[in-house]
Amino acid sequence: MRTVHEVSKLTGVSIRTLQYYDKIGLLHPAEYTESGYRLYDDAALEKLQQILLFRELEFPLKDIKAILESPDFDREKALEQQITLLLLKKEHLEALIDLARGIKTIGVNGMDFTAFDTKKMDEYAAQAKASWGNTPEYREFEEKAKKRKPEEERRLHVQMMTIFAEFGKLREGAPDSSEAQLLVKRLQDFITEHYYACSDEILSSLGSMYAGGGKFMKNIDAAGGEGTAAFVNKAVQVFCSKEK
Repeated sequence: MRTVHEVSKLTGVSIRTLQYYDKIGLLHPAEYTESGYRLYDDAALEKLQQILLFRELEFPLKDIKAILESPDFDREKALEQQITLLLLKKEHLEALIDLARGIKTIGVNGMDFTAFDTKKMDEYAAQAKASWGNTPEYREFEEKAKKRKPEEERRLHVQMMTIFAEFGKLREGAPDSSEAQLLVKRLQDFITEHYYACSDEILSSLGSMYAGGGKFMKNIDAAGGEGTAAFVNKAVQVFCSKEK
């Protein structure tokens, strides 16, 4: 057991903040001494790590509390998504650093504000929150997954990768081509049939997630060749921007 002072010293989180987390029900200590002092065990420290990762990604405290209290919260899955979000954040910061260095070296050159764009990161965060937040789509996904046997899961994975392999054959072409757009519709229908109702809004977020780096992008590029995930995202965004 560690006292609140020891936890503060270990983690860099102020005592006042730890007291506030306890007050709002975000992180309770494992127990209190007879004098009312807070004591934290390893489980509480592990939860604090999760909270700090979410805070690093600028999630509001109320959202973090809802995520951690969700009966569907999967710690391993959350860590994978947090890693992807952190990589996106790193990419964003590196772009800002490059911009600042360029301005320092040659001065302001044109009105290029692309380094400030956080759309990719924001969309991936929205998709991650949807899965952590116990949405109807996520509940549907979980319900269908419970009924499937491992061999069926593998078969669906192969079928999904086959769709991405088809995208790979088109990746040197235009994402708004009829072939690419028909393939996007096929992907959307496949997700709806086997996983959850995939609206255009959800599909758009998925596209951004596919191209956002990490495991998703790696697997898609492995199926269709380098650049496939980025092409899928472009095709998806074209599809979702069209009036239906």
